[in-house]
Parts: sequence; structure tokens; C-alpha cells
Amino acid sequence: MEQIKITPAPLSGEVTVPPSKSAAHRNIICAALANGKSVLKPACHSEDIDATIEAVKTLGASVTEKNGAFYVTGIDRNAVLGKKITLDCRESGSLLRFIIPIAAALGVNATFIGSGRLPERPITDLTDILSANGVECSGDKLPLTIKGKLKANEYPVSGNISSQYLTGLLFAIGLNGGSAKLTTPLESAGYIDLTIKIMSAFGVDITKNNGVYTSCGDYKPTDSIIEGDWSQACFFLSAAALGGNITLNGLNLSSTQGDKSVMELYKSFGATVNTSNNLVLCKSGNLNAIKIDCSQIPDAVPALAVVAAMAKGKTKIYGGERLRIKETDRIKTVVNGLTAMGIEVEELPDGMIITGGAPKGGRVIGTGDHRIVMAFAVLAAYAKGETVIEGYNAVNKSYPTFFKDFKSLGGIANVIADR
Repeated sequence: MEQIKITPAPLSGEVTVPPSKSAAHRNIICAALANGKSVLKPACHSEDIDATIEAVKTLGASVTEKNGAFYVTGIDRNAVLGKKITLDCRESGSLLRFIIPIAAALGVNATFIGSGRLPERPITDLTDILSANGVECSGDKLPLTIKGKLKANEYPVSGNISSQYLTGLLFAIGLNGGSAKLTTPLESAGYIDLTIKIMSAFGVDITKNNGVYTSCGDYKPTDSIIEGDWSQACFFLSAAALGGNITLNGLNLSSTQGDKSVMELYKSFGATVNTSNNLVLCKSGNLNAIKIDCSQIPDAVPALAVVAAMAKGKTKIYGGERLRIKETDRIKTVVNGLTAMGIEVEELPDGMIITGGAPKGGRVIGTGDHRIVMAFAVLAAYAKGETVIEGYNAVNKSYPTFFKDFKSLGGIANVIADR
């Protein structure tokens, strides 16, 4: 297990946030479904994005990279109909839930495989919809094989397990019609807004009426800018709140990404957060405990939890049942990490109660989860004593240059040999 040692040192300075993984997935997929060539920039790489690129190439799209941009030529839909392929989603839950309905709408005979914890993550909602609408499914977990073409009907879909189900179905109805109807309240609604915004840029307009989503138009090639990642920005906002002064650039202040709303939570904790043009400036303050309903921002929980670890009082994070089916059980993993660093924390079914204190160095198990590694690297920068994080290379899933940026802000991180 690869390990990294964090020596306490405050983080300050300026950093450019990487392109949004969520936006990149959606832009690449929409470009692949368009008839013609699209230019997407800036080009960005991580394990998840590279999996999406390989998946659309397997479907028949062309993706090349030149001068810092992706050039994407879309799929020939006639050529792919009935084609037998294998799509390796690696460890990307987003890709899996997006590509299953797309492959069904294209009439591809596809086998989906994955690695890590992905085969354990739920897809029953999607396989039930496919099975009821003309597509044969080999089961409801990976490896999954589908055969047949999705009928254009109204698809009932839950909104409280993963918004990614709905996004995948929106991509599908953009291809061959039909509609998607929410059967439960929608969580992580900002990501659906992001999907709709990007689909519209590629020529497909999604309308919503009484919880039913329908489409108009067809995918067309488009030149698109992939906006900065608010989910990754959270980690450096946390670093600033804990004792630094950090300026973030590359963010879209008008973004529909759900995690943009975290700025208000950092203010509630007591940090100072200001914006200027597309810059976000955050610096530390006197931190006090708050209550956080994380139902709309589950990916931000690890970053927010490490701020709570140094905030005076008891912070309650709730509404996060879905955190248990991420790359890890993120509730349990965050609780274990905080406990290892000397912070009192109570695990709840849907979150945790964190009593702020003085973190100490310890050994944190990254459990192969990129967001756990990044969050505890930030907390370790303000702990008393050195911290060792096991499995630090999990950051490659979404933010391969995280530790480079961490060091550019004054962080001290050194890879150490297995022990």
C-alpha cells in the first residue's frame, strides 16, 4: 500500500482548480452522441475521465487530444446498432450509470464490467427500467450484459438514491425520445441542472413538468469549455478555513454544480469567503460548529467534516444515507479517520456528530477513496504531529495533481515506503 506522510504546515497562496470531473463526463458523452466534431477544452485526465473516453471510443466515437483540447467526433448510430461490445467502467459509478441507458437507447449489445467497489454499487433501478422497456438484462449487478433497444416510454426513476440514474436516462431520451418521471424527491439536484445545461449546449433541450422530464432536439457538435470543479475546490476551502489564506481560480461563479453552495457553509463555520470575477478568496476565522444537511452535497462531506474537527462545539452532518454506497462507506471511513486523529465523533445512520478539538497526527486508511485521502491530507496539515495516509494514490481517480497543488501552497507531503 503506497503511503504519504504529511508534516504539519499551513496552506496559503493561489491555486487553479482542475476542470470539473462531472462537467467533463457530460461534455465528452454529449460530444460522442453528436453527429460531427466537437472541441472540448481544457483537456483533462483522471482515472474516471479516461474511463469515459475509452467507453465512448468503444462505442465508436473518435477522441484525440491536441493543443490542450479534446477533439471528439461522434458515434455513427447506424453502425453501432446491434454491435456487441464490452464497456469497462473501471471504478467510475458516474460512467456506469450514464452509459447503461445510453447503450440501451443506441441498441448496443453491451457487457459492462468494473473494478474496485463498483460491482457492489446499486444499478437495480436502471436494470428494472430496461427490462420493462424492451431490453434483456443478465441481472442487476456487474458484470451486466444487455441486449435489445430501449423503447421510448415513460421511465419511473427514484431521485433519492443517485441523481446519476436520472442523468443517464436524460441522455437516453435525448437519443430516442420517451420521458423520465421522478418517483421520489430529487437529491443532488444541482447535478441534474448541470446535465440539462450541457445537453442544451449540445442541442437537446430538456423540459420538466410535474416531475416528468422530456426532450426536444438532437445532439449536435459544439465547442465547449469545461468549467472548474467545485467539488475539488472544497478541499482547499477547508484548508483555508482551518488556518490558511487561499485564492482559488478557474471556477465558474454561475455554475450549477451543487457543491458551489458550500461557500455559504464555510461562512457559517466562521471562515471569510469573498469572490471577485472568477476568483474565490477564503481565509481562516474563529470556527464554530454548525448543522449541515448534506442531501444535496454528499461529495462535500469529507471536506466539511475536517473543518468540523477544529470547530468549537458539536457539528451535526445528516441526510447522507447515500454516502454509504460511494467508493467506500464514507460515513464510516470519515468517522474512522477522525477517530484516528484524536477527534471525538459519533456515527449516525445518515451522518455523524463531530466534536471539534485539536487533531493529532495519526495513521489514516484511505480505503481507495480519493475524497477521503484529500480531506485528511488537509486536516493533517493542521494537526499536532505527522500523519501517514495509506493509499494516497487514490487521488488519481479524480485529481491526479492534488499533492502537487497541495505542495505549491506550502504543504509538506512525502511518499514513504511500505511498512
